Amino acid sequence: MLKTDIKHFPQVLKIKRIVEESPTVKTFYFPWKFTDETPGQFLMLWNFQDEKPMSISSIDPVNDEVGVSVKMVGPFTQSLHKLHENDLLGLRGPYGTGFQIAGSRVLAVGGGIGMAPIAAFTDEASKRGVEMDVITAATTKKEILFQERLNTTGVNVMATTDDGSHGFCGFATELVEKLIKQEDYDMMVVCGPEIMMKKLLDISNQYQLPTQFSIERYMKCALGICGQCCVDDVGWRICVEGPVFWGDQLLMISEFGKYHRDSSGIRKQF
Repeated sequence: MLKTDIKHFPQVLKIKRIVEESPTVKTFYFPWKFTDETPGQFLMLWNFQDEKPMSISSIDPVNDEVGVSVKMVGPFTQSLHKLHENDLLGLRGPYGTGFQIAGSRVLAVGGGIGMAPIAAFTDEASKRGVEMDVITAATTKKEILFQERLNTTGVNVMATTDDGSHGFCGFATELVEKLIKQEDYDMMVVCGPEIMMKKLLDISNQYQLPTQFSIERYMKCALGICGQCCVDDVGWRICVEGPVFWGDQLLMISEFGKYHRDSSGIRKQF
């Protein structure tokens, strides 16, 4: 099948392999011709009926493959979870502004499926010699993501579960504050539930730790045209100016940690 260099034109690709990460999360790997993909960017996945954005969780130019991790939460993701190797999907992208890799020691925090871009960031940063502490957080042990995979990169991976079934018992925010008090980090990167990220924004400001956050909003075009993912009051488009923002930028987004908008533009409180 022919590939295109035009990222806005969907490529219909065979699924190369599928990894079951947890009872609710699968990673789909596709053959990929790399250009300038960076951790924190996303792809639009098309199941020939609907299209949704998914964070890139693996960037592997050595094996010419890209991975996206999908949590089963609704009809679209349920349809993806029914697919098998060699089945076809439409992909376009990558889109958005990704993470900047900087500093010599970085704390990375992923909550739930927010670990997807964090895993891609950790892979790339560790290759560049950055010393990494990674927190992978979930409600319970069976939903912890990428711990074994990231352990192979040589980074320090710490799990935290709400119910205490694995690793640190409590919220990721509690472990983060404990580590920041004890260790000397140059930067933190975060992706997860927005309530968690709002708390981590407060913590990063308190300890004056530069932090990048990957946030999520309802998207349609991914091109910055439709305005569906614009945020109050600055009007930034999550698909273009985001999804990754520095902490000082998030302070300018008045809705952050408070509400988001659904497909009809109606406010929904967190």
